[in-house]
Amino acid sequence: MLAEDPKLTSETERIGLDSRRMVSAALVVMIFFVLSRASGLVREIIVGSRFGTSAEYDAYLAAFRVPDLLFQLAAGGALGSAFIPVFSGFLLKSDKQDAWLLFSRVLNLITLLLIGFGLLAAIFAEPLVSGVLAPGFTSAQQQLTVSLMRPMLISTVLFGASGLVMGALNATQHFVAPAAAPVLYNVAIILAALALVPNYGVYGLVIGVVVGALTHLLVQLPILFQKGYRYRASLSVRDAAVCKVAMLMGPRALGIFFIQMHFLINTILASSLGAGSLSALNYAWLLMLLPQGVIAQGIATVVFPTLSAQAAAGQIDAFKRTFERSLRVVVFLVLPATAILLIFRRPAISILLERGAFDTGSMILVAYGLQFYMFGLIFHSMLEIIVRGFYALQDTWTPVVIGILAMMANIGMSFLLVGQLSFGGLALANSLATMAESLVLLWLLNRRTPGGLNWGVLMPALVKTGAAATLMALAAWAWGRWVYVNVFLGDALPVNDDWLTAAVGVPLAILLYLSVLWLLRSDEWRETRALVRRRRGSGESASLP
Repeated sequence: MLAEDPKLTSETERIGLDSRRMVSAALVVMIFFVLSRASGLVREIIVGSRFGTSAEYDAYLAAFRVPDLLFQLAAGGALGSAFIPVFSGFLLKSDKQDAWLLFSRVLNLITLLLIGFGLLAAIFAEPLVSGVLAPGFTSAQQQLTVSLMRPMLISTVLFGASGLVMGALNATQHFVAPAAAPVLYNVAIILAALALVPNYGVYGLVIGVVVGALTHLLVQLPILFQKGYRYRASLSVRDAAVCKVAMLMGPRALGIFFIQMHFLINTILASSLGAGSLSALNYAWLLMLLPQGVIAQGIATVVFPTLSAQAAAGQIDAFKRTFERSLRVVVFLVLPATAILLIFRRPAISILLERGAFDTGSMILVAYGLQFYMFGLIFHSMLEIIVRGFYALQDTWTPVVIGILAMMANIGMSFLLVGQLSFGGLALANSLATMAESLVLLWLLNRRTPGGLNWGVLMPALVKTGAAATLMALAAWAWGRWVYVNVFLGDALPVNDDWLTAAVGVPLAILLYLSVLWLLRSDEWRETRALVRRRRGSGESASLP
């Protein structure tokens, strides 16, 4: 059992364990996550209007696989989840000099690794694409994929450095610049799609990716230097702190490898399903991630440093309260988004994406894949909180082992279901595997935490939220059905049926959801209303620690 360390307790309070400040930080970060997802949606709208679900866009997406794999394995989430607890440990002891030395050493090591792996990937790009990545593509598609992949590898090195900077800033309780960085990345691709694609085709998007990765890094550097960082050309693989980061990172990197294997298998299988299959699957995946990114990732990003500090200080009761509240809020916010996007998926896709090269046929393909992804949205969102609970306890092996088993099941089900449901089977396999993974990890975290989680608080909240979301989904379906019969088929009203379905159905569904939770005396509903009233009454700004 973890014992509370009084020396660390005061430091955890100093760096921002106050729940009110954490809520303020979470609100600001969620705003930027909304901007990030909104700009990402604008990016997809513009890119979709240029390429739709075409073979050219399939090649562009396939070209991402190897650069993204290298980044995720060498840096990405694996590095952040391993680096933040060790870096935070130095900050808790007021040892800033050693903290920044650790940062420089990890930065130098990761940059060298990514440059080396990137060069190897560029040299062997052709056999990677034709023999592994996209064997189902035509020869012309394979050559296009190779030529797109090589310059994309530059962005991998930039993202490696930027990801580490993001982790350091989050650990020092600064969240704005890391949250703003993805917005600038999306803006760069948007500008490239508007200005460069007409002349350079899909290569214009690649330019946008590289420039976007550079802006992703540059926007965070001023804050990093404000925090006291000064670069040191130090490289030591024997340093105890570097070794600890590597040890914590190893299991997570192994887990990410299997996650990336899932995306790789999707690319391989979808490459043989006909032009547009990979594009449709990608659009559906990104639409599913909209609420997950805005809500779950925003909350988890803010909560993780707090959970890590509470665990390091031995404050287990505070750790459990923070975890349980975060999980309840995520479910409270994500379930209605799931119901709305599942029931109104066709109108949503039509309104958001159907223009230019993205025609009705593309909309039908994306809606088909999205319906299977939506069943896993709540579990993807819960995982953001659950996995960070393990990382905060510096237990990286448990989520990795369970994640590996889940991804093996995902891959197995993908081969099984793709023959019956086409690319929809790939989406369904992902949802089923994620559901199993999140439930098993929640059960194990309950056993891992001294005294267990407070199920007397968690279960009633989850049941109330589930009941309200179910009634909401039924009402949304009834409204959508009425519009289809009386407007789309019957021409009863001279309005666009998609806009009518969304403009009236979404507000009514949300109102019903909140009304049911109010009748059920939901704690989450009361807390949200109290928070809004308190902030309005006090005029308090969402200032960060």
